[in-house]
Amino acid sequence: MATRDHDQIVETAREARGAEPGPSVLALLTVSTGLAVLILGVIWFVFFRT
Repeated sequence: MATRDHDQIVETAREARGAEPGPSVLALLTVSTGLAVLILGVIWFVFFRT
């Protein structure tokens, strides 16, 4: 619970983040990196293939 100390709000690190870190962040980074690699591969295949 946030407390006040001399007109400043004091929170723990977890309260300040506002959410618990979870595996969804890792999944989002993995999927977005995979999509970026796939899109760049398609662009290379279409434009730079000889």
